[in-house]
Amino acid sequence: MHQHDDAQEIPPGCPAHGKVPLYGPQFGSDPEATYAYLRSLGPSAAVDIAPEVEVELVTSYDAALYILQNPGSFVRDSRRWNALNEGRVPEDSPALPMMGYRPNALFSDGAAHARLRQAVVDSLATVNELKLVRQTQQSADYLISQFGAEPRGQAELMAAYAQPLPLLVFSDLFGCPPELGDRVIVGISGIFEGTPGADEVLGGALAELIALKRRRPGYDLTTKLMEHPAQLTDEEVLHQLVTLLSGGTAPLAAAIGTSAALFLSEDGQAALPVEDAVARTLWNYAPIANYAGHYATHDVELGGRVLKAGDPILICFAAANTDPKLAQHREQLSTKAHLAFGAGPHACPAKDPAFMIAVTAVESLLNRLPDIEMRVPFKDLTWAPTPWSRSLVTLPVRFTPRTLRAAAAADPARAHTAQPTAAAPQRTATPTPQAPKAPAQPRGLFSRFLAWTRGE
Repeated sequence: MHQHDDAQEIPPGCPAHGKVPLYGPQFGSDPEATYAYLRSLGPSAAVDIAPEVEVELVTSYDAALYILQNPGSFVRDSRRWNALNEGRVPEDSPALPMMGYRPNALFSDGAAHARLRQAVVDSLATVNELKLVRQTQQSADYLISQFGAEPRGQAELMAAYAQPLPLLVFSDLFGCPPELGDRVIVGISGIFEGTPGADEVLGGALAELIALKRRRPGYDLTTKLMEHPAQLTDEEVLHQLVTLLSGGTAPLAAAIGTSAALFLSEDGQAALPVEDAVARTLWNYAPIANYAGHYATHDVELGGRVLKAGDPILICFAAANTDPKLAQHREQLSTKAHLAFGAGPHACPAKDPAFMIAVTAVESLLNRLPDIEMRVPFKDLTWAPTPWSRSLVTLPVRFTPRTLRAAAAADPARAHTAQPTAAAPQRTATPTPQAPKAPAQPRGLFSRFLAWTRGE
């Protein structure tokens, strides 16, 4: 992993005085250089997470763990955010969708948090691990069937595989019918892409899904949340679903893409088990790079800096995990000691299913396309210039195409193509005029996936 040669040197693009911008192509091209510089300033430093949005960024592993595990002094309710309450945050800031308050477990504290989190934890506990693996494998099979027969034997794995796979798995887990699953995917994808109106699309689709489950409960995550003894309101169920989607799709896509790239890279990583490639991703390329907004309940001193009550404090999981102070004993730490899933009372409740999905996704790819390889070296891959996630922009690969004949041989159950039979002679009849049919609406990703599983 690249380390900056001189931690005291200001990385390219960072101002010699003032706050460091944690966005844009210069930051995205070498975030480790920025983190190395910030570490030279102490366990935390002031940065701009977006234009005109200042936060305190914690880069030290020990300091991050202290804040994450100290809910008495550091809370998550962003309604305490001083600058936002004083009108100093631009209304169209890209930081607002990520940091603004939502009535879910992520932004709650105390008893309210415990109630919402318990409902989520208990509902996730009902997910059958073997079924989850099968869901992931089936989603992987479908996506590979779409790009694996490409005559040139080339694909871009982020768009064709890593990004859509978690969307299919979660739509299935939520118990979405085809059309609602399509809209959920369009909505959550639009939120991460900054598409106007995406919030409304997602909210409307989830509201309809909840209403459907009120009428017809199922054996799915949505129904389990609704039936939990905590008696969540429909609005609370909706916001927990949004949290699960936002925390489980884009970060999981990043983990799948980076893990596959590490495994396939020319750095010798391919000798490692897939589980180790995923673990290395979580340590060195934390999918959620900077997040977990906290607000001190009173002024707190940290490494000689005063963190004022009500000012936002973000955890740099990426920098904390690669803190040089861990270098001497990181090998002795548990493989799960990284902070990629957070820590303390707000640690990700779905970390085990997420790890399982990532491992299964990479294994499925290698099993279905055994000679797959990267078309560019790992060091030349580009990363999304965003502060929130550590995600590859593209992952170009090549492989031997799966022909239709080979695909049918590998899975005869889906080889539904029948030979045409000779039809009996028919007398020609005068056709009856019919009203023209409306053109069929194109089916979305989830509808196409479900149709494929049924052999349609």
